[in-house]
Amino acid sequence: MDRLALAEFLRRRREELHPEDVGLPAGPRRRAQGLRREEVASLAAMSTDYYTRLEQQRGPQPSEQMLAALARALRLTDGERDYLFQISGRNAPSPAAAATHVSPALLRVLDRLGDTPALILSSLGEILVQNDLALALYGDRSHLTGLARSETYRWFTDPAERLVYPEQDRDRQSRAQVAGLRAAYGSMGPHSRAGELVRALKKESAEFAELWELHEVARRFEDHKTLIHPQLGEIEVDCQALFTEDQSQALLVLTAAPRSEAAQKIELLGVLGAERFPAAAR
Repeated sequence: MDRLALAEFLRRRREELHPEDVGLPAGPRRRAQGLRREEVASLAAMSTDYYTRLEQQRGPQPSEQMLAALARALRLTDGERDYLFQISGRNAPSPAAAATHVSPALLRVLDRLGDTPALILSSLGEILVQNDLALALYGDRSHLTGLARSETYRWFTDPAERLVYPEQDRDRQSRAQVAGLRAAYGSMGPHSRAGELVRALKKESAEFAELWELHEVARRFEDHKTLIHPQLGEIEVDCQALFTEDQSQALLVLTAAPRSEAAQKIELLGVLGAERFPAAAR
């Protein structure tokens, strides 16, 4: 671990970012150049003291999870992310791990979407980052690990995952989940994480195994959908997806018609937050 290189790199990247680059208000009387340390710490979900010690060359060696969070908070490119890992004494992320590094371009768009639910997904249905309204709508998935990080895996193994859709839409959603995984499988190959998901689901879900044999291939996002919130009930939204050039990640934006009942419910999401989700759900 090169403490000096790490400290200087973090400080320089922090000073190059402006609050509006990461969706934060500039605020009055701002004396610090770039972001404040506490702002970077908050974006990376770590304590300000921990981050400060890294910049002062006296912190412990960051874990790979911490480095990934810092790379996202500082909007690092792939090359900058790999350099961050290397000077921290860690191997650069493997292709599988690197696939979850959020595209800075999509993050810049997400940062500007504060009034409607928005989230960034991998091609395997893993939520990589979500804004506060998406967190309130879907719940916090950050604690999930392994195959359970994939929405497709949870859909076929956890009955609670289906509660967000009306019962009459669930069969269609099952086919859409499988068709989306088939598209990822085709581009990533049988020895990829997509292949691992397919093998696991064929063993664990007879429904998945049957649908997989249909060989349907499609992106799973619908233009219009109905979602169910535990307290607010049904919310009708239009769904738009913005993909990275390699189609490995998508920014999903959910909007409601102006002045509609759904629009009012989305406003209420910001008041309710994510606390209403039971610990075992989502």
